[in-house]
Amino acid sequence: MRCPAPSVAAPSRLSTDELAARLDRIVAAGGDLVTRIPDDRMDWSTEALGAPLRDVGFHVFRLGLAFADGMDLGRVRPEWLREGAPPDLTDGPSIARYGALVRARLSGWFEGAGRTEYDRTIDLAGQPCSGRAVLTDTVRHTAYHLQGLYTALSELGVATLAPPDPELDET
Repeated sequence: MRCPAPSVAAPSRLSTDELAARLDRIVAAGGDLVTRIPDDRMDWSTEALGAPLRDVGFHVFRLGLAFADGMDLGRVRPEWLREGAPPDLTDGPSIARYGALVRARLSGWFEGAGRTEYDRTIDLAGQPCSGRAVLTDTVRHTAYHLQGLYTALSELGVATLAPPDPELDET
Protein backbone atom coordinates (compact mmCIF):
# COMPACT_ATOMS: atom_id res chain seq x y z
CA MET A 1 0.00 0.00 0.00
CA ARG A 2 1.10 3.52 -0.52
CA CYS A 3 -0.06 6.97 0.39
CA PRO A 4 -0.18 9.14 -2.72
CA ALA A 5 0.95 12.73 -2.47
CA PRO A 6 -2.12 14.88 -1.75
CA SER A 7 -1.28 17.24 -4.58
CA VAL A 8 -1.15 14.37 -7.09
CA ALA A 9 -3.93 12.07 -5.97
CA ALA A 10 -7.54 12.68 -6.82
CA PRO A 11 -9.68 12.57 -3.68
CA SER A 12 -12.07 9.66 -3.32
CA ARG A 13 -15.60 10.35 -4.50
CA LEU A 14 -16.92 7.98 -1.89
CA SER A 15 -17.73 8.68 1.74
CA THR A 16 -15.92 6.69 4.40
CA ASP A 17 -19.15 4.74 4.98
CA GLU A 18 -19.26 3.82 1.28
CA LEU A 19 -15.58 2.86 1.34
CA ALA A 20 -16.18 0.68 4.42
CA ALA A 21 -19.13 -1.03 2.70
CA ARG A 22 -17.04 -1.60 -0.40
CA LEU A 23 -14.23 -3.13 1.65
CA ASP A 24 -16.77 -5.42 3.31
CA ARG A 25 -18.02 -6.59 -0.11
CA ILE A 26 -14.45 -7.23 -1.26
CA VAL A 27 -13.62 -9.30 1.81
CA ALA A 28 -16.89 -11.24 1.48
CA ALA A 29 -16.21 -11.95 -2.21
CA GLY A 30 -12.65 -13.00 -1.36
CA GLY A 31 -14.05 -15.52 1.11
CA ASP A 32 -16.26 -17.00 -1.58
CA LEU A 33 -13.43 -17.15 -4.11
CA VAL A 34 -10.84 -18.85 -1.92
CA THR A 35 -13.28 -21.66 -1.11
CA ARG A 36 -13.51 -22.35 -4.85
CA ILE A 37 -9.77 -22.84 -5.34
CA PRO A 38 -9.12 -26.56 -5.87
CA ASP A 39 -6.72 -27.93 -3.26
CA ASP A 40 -4.28 -29.03 -5.95
CA ARG A 41 -4.17 -25.44 -7.29
CA MET A 42 -3.53 -23.56 -4.03
CA ASP A 43 0.12 -23.12 -4.98
CA TRP A 44 -0.62 -22.28 -8.62
CA SER A 45 0.59 -18.91 -9.80
CA THR A 46 1.03 -16.83 -12.90
CA GLU A 47 3.34 -13.94 -13.60
CA ALA A 48 0.32 -11.62 -13.41
CA LEU A 49 -0.64 -12.92 -9.95
CA GLY A 50 2.92 -12.65 -8.67
CA ALA A 51 2.25 -15.17 -5.89
CA PRO A 52 0.46 -18.49 -5.35
CA LEU A 53 -3.34 -18.37 -5.12
CA ARG A 54 -3.08 -19.27 -1.42
CA ASP A 55 -1.02 -16.14 -0.72
CA VAL A 56 -3.10 -13.84 -2.91
CA GLY A 57 -6.28 -14.95 -1.16
CA PHE A 58 -4.69 -14.48 2.25
CA HIS A 59 -3.34 -11.09 1.18
CA VAL A 60 -6.83 -9.75 0.45
CA PHE A 61 -7.74 -10.43 4.07
CA ARG A 62 -4.40 -9.38 5.57
CA LEU A 63 -4.69 -5.97 3.92
CA GLY A 64 -8.04 -5.44 5.61
CA LEU A 65 -6.64 -6.45 8.98
CA ALA A 66 -3.61 -4.20 8.42
CA PHE A 67 -6.01 -1.28 7.93
CA ALA A 68 -7.84 -1.87 11.23
CA ASP A 69 -4.65 -2.57 13.18
CA GLY A 70 -2.89 0.39 11.61
CA MET A 71 -5.72 2.72 12.49
CA ASP A 72 -5.66 1.47 16.09
CA LEU A 73 -1.88 1.71 16.42
CA GLY A 74 -1.34 4.81 14.27
CA ARG A 75 1.04 2.82 12.10
CA VAL A 76 0.81 0.23 9.33
CA ARG A 77 3.88 -1.95 9.58
CA PRO A 78 5.42 -2.76 6.18
CA GLU A 79 5.89 -6.44 7.08
CA TRP A 80 2.11 -6.80 7.46
CA LEU A 81 1.77 -6.00 3.77
CA ARG A 82 4.26 -8.70 2.73
CA GLU A 83 3.00 -11.64 4.78
CA GLY A 84 2.12 -14.81 2.98
CA ALA A 85 -0.41 -17.35 4.17
CA PRO A 86 0.75 -19.14 7.33
CA PRO A 87 1.56 -22.84 6.91
CA ASP A 88 -1.58 -23.92 8.79
CA LEU A 89 -3.84 -22.27 6.20
CA THR A 90 -3.55 -25.06 3.66
CA ASP A 91 -6.84 -24.93 1.78
CA GLY A 92 -9.54 -22.54 0.66
CA PRO A 93 -11.90 -23.15 3.57
CA SER A 94 -9.19 -22.44 6.16
CA ILE A 95 -8.23 -19.20 4.41
CA ALA A 96 -11.94 -18.28 4.16
CA ARG A 97 -12.32 -18.80 7.93
CA TYR A 98 -9.43 -16.40 8.48
CA GLY A 99 -11.20 -14.00 6.11
CA ALA A 100 -14.40 -14.28 8.14
CA LEU A 101 -12.49 -13.31 11.28
CA VAL A 102 -10.99 -10.32 9.46
CA ARG A 103 -14.41 -9.32 8.19
CA ALA A 104 -15.79 -9.39 11.74
CA ARG A 105 -12.82 -7.34 12.99
CA LEU A 106 -13.40 -4.74 10.28
CA SER A 107 -17.11 -4.60 11.02
CA GLY A 108 -16.40 -3.92 14.68
CA TRP A 109 -13.78 -1.30 13.86
CA PHE A 110 -16.05 0.58 11.46
CA GLU A 111 -18.97 0.39 13.89
CA GLY A 112 -16.91 2.02 16.63
CA ALA A 113 -15.06 4.57 14.51
CA GLY A 114 -15.97 8.21 14.92
CA ARG A 115 -15.78 10.68 12.06
CA THR A 116 -12.51 12.17 13.32
CA GLU A 117 -10.77 8.77 13.09
CA TYR A 118 -10.19 9.37 9.40
CA ASP A 119 -8.53 12.74 10.01
CA ARG A 120 -5.77 11.20 12.11
CA THR A 121 -2.29 10.85 10.63
CA ILE A 122 -1.23 7.23 10.19
CA ASP A 123 2.33 6.15 9.43
CA LEU A 124 2.00 4.03 6.30
CA ALA A 125 5.38 2.38 5.76
CA GLY A 126 7.19 5.59 6.71
CA GLN A 127 4.81 7.98 4.98
CA PRO A 128 2.32 10.13 6.91
CA CYS A 129 -1.21 9.59 5.55
CA SER A 130 -4.69 10.47 6.68
CA GLY A 131 -6.84 7.62 7.89
CA ARG A 132 -9.12 8.31 4.93
CA ALA A 133 -6.19 7.92 2.51
CA VAL A 134 -5.24 4.61 4.17
CA LEU A 135 -8.84 3.38 3.84
CA THR A 136 -9.06 4.49 0.21
CA ASP A 137 -5.79 2.76 -0.65
CA THR A 138 -6.83 -0.38 1.24
CA VAL A 139 -10.02 -0.57 -0.85
CA ARG A 140 -8.08 -0.06 -4.08
CA HIS A 141 -5.38 -2.57 -3.15
CA THR A 142 -7.79 -5.30 -2.03
CA ALA A 143 -10.00 -4.76 -5.12
CA TYR A 144 -6.92 -5.19 -7.33
CA HIS A 145 -6.09 -8.55 -5.75
CA LEU A 146 -9.72 -9.65 -5.78
CA GLN A 147 -9.77 -9.00 -9.52
CA GLY A 148 -6.60 -11.11 -9.81
CA LEU A 149 -8.34 -13.99 -8.04
CA TYR A 150 -11.35 -13.77 -10.37
CA THR A 151 -9.06 -13.76 -13.40
CA ALA A 152 -6.99 -16.69 -12.13
CA LEU A 153 -10.04 -18.80 -11.31
CA SER A 154 -11.46 -18.04 -14.73
CA GLU A 155 -8.18 -19.20 -16.31
CA LEU A 156 -8.47 -22.41 -14.30
CA GLY A 157 -12.06 -22.92 -15.47
CA VAL A 158 -13.45 -22.56 -11.96
CA ALA A 159 -16.98 -21.16 -11.86
CA THR A 160 -17.58 -18.18 -9.59
CA LEU A 161 -20.87 -16.85 -8.27
CA ALA A 162 -20.62 -13.48 -9.98
CA PRO A 163 -18.16 -11.47 -11.98
CA PRO A 164 -16.19 -8.86 -10.08
CA ASP A 165 -17.99 -5.63 -9.28
CA PRO A 166 -16.71 -3.19 -11.94
CA GLU A 167 -16.99 -0.37 -9.41
CA LEU A 168 -14.81 -1.99 -6.74
CA ASP A 169 -11.74 0.00 -7.63
CA GLU A 170 -13.50 3.22 -8.59
CA THR A 171 -12.87 4.87 -5.28
